[in-house]
Amino acid sequence: MKGKRFQATVIGNSVATEKQSEVAFQVGRLLGRLGIVVISGGRGGVMEAAAKGVQHEGGLSVGILPGDSIDDSNQFNTIVIPTGIGFARNSMNVLAGDFIIAIGGGAGTLSEIAYAWVYNRPVFCYDGEDGWAKELARKQLDDKFDKPLESFHSIQELEQKLQDFL
Repeated sequence: MKGKRFQATVIGNSVATEKQSEVAFQVGRLLGRLGIVVISGGRGGVMEAAAKGVQHEGGLSVGILPGDSIDDSNQFNTIVIPTGIGFARNSMNVLAGDFIIAIGGGAGTLSEIAYAWVYNRPVFCYDGEDGWAKELARKQLDDKFDKPLESFHSIQELEQKLQDFL
């Protein structure tokens, strides 16, 4: 759609490894350069690193928090939305994005990937680190859709896939 400003939801570990944080930072930078708004759960780990990457490029990041306090946000979010609804906000995170990028991930990430599947949002899973993203990369979760979850192993590969998607 001409003139549309895309939004990407970045999901993953709230306590990330050094590699996950570096990948999330580079993903944030890429999305910022492409003019894509970054949505996340607004807290630490992958979410914070992606928001920091976006900020580095002068882009916009939105943190949708599970709690009721703006103070729970990481310092790099441009806009903070406290919901007070706990993990139910995972559905909101997914619906806010045109596509999802998953890095690592525990149970919260797993629920967001499942929501993305149900809501027919494309999911790009980083397959270079352990977690649900790697576990589910290139898999079809059920017979609802005929296309599996996407995977990427480098920022360059993700950029090419996003160019094709956008």
